[in-house]
Amino acid sequence: MIQEAAKKEVMDRLRKEILAAEGLQRPTYEPRLHLGLQALEMAFPDQTFPTGCIHEFISPDTERAAATTGFIAALLSHIAVQKGPCVWVSRQHRIFAPALLSFGLQPDQVIFINPDKDKDLLWTTEQALKCSSLTAVIADVQELDLTASRRLQLAVEQSRVTGFLHRHNPRTMGHTACVARWQVQSLCSEATAVPGLGFPRWQVNLLKVRNGRPGSWIVDWTADQFRITEPVPETITREEAYTYTKVAQA
Repeated sequence: MIQEAAKKEVMDRLRKEILAAEGLQRPTYEPRLHLGLQALEMAFPDQTFPTGCIHEFISPDTERAAATTGFIAALLSHIAVQKGPCVWVSRQHRIFAPALLSFGLQPDQVIFINPDKDKDLLWTTEQALKCSSLTAVIADVQELDLTASRRLQLAVEQSRVTGFLHRHNPRTMGHTACVARWQVQSLCSEATAVPGLGFPRWQVNLLKVRNGRPGSWIVDWTADQFRITEPVPETITREEAYTYTKVAQA
């Protein structure tokens, strides 16, 4: 019995050391972040949504890009209450700031930066990620290689800023140093007692996660909070698997 307890202690210590080396270990001074996504958060090694690291979102088309933007805004509304403002870097003016209120995010919490060139976009993103006064940095990038993603991951390991890289219609998937790779698509809203538009609903696919378990969930955004209505039986649907394979092989 004592021998088994000693083994478990050693394994727990090694697991924490590995997570810390990979930038996934939450410092003791940081409060645990609760998003209301318990089933989804269990997919991560620390059973909580990882902050202070880089997340990658893949959107093969405009419809999924719009759904992803809404999901990211909803995540920010929970993350931004803990620290300072966010920075949104994009070459396109796609965001209608007042609409962020629909996802619980105050528009004045977000600083929008629109560089003219791709190289300026990545440089701006890296510099913003190094600023520990920020809560999160969102960057709309199309192409991302392993070297660039490593630079961004190294930047957040010191500042503990959370990075969201939204890749709209990338030519190739490739390998990156991001902790998690997501794909989000919109679904029909649940019927409500009041006629009209329902609350946003997404199918959230966690395609890849370091030291965690990929999965897929149906997520509603109701009254400024997340609600998982049901898990998707398979990791990704046949349509999503086809889209993912098609983009990866392009």
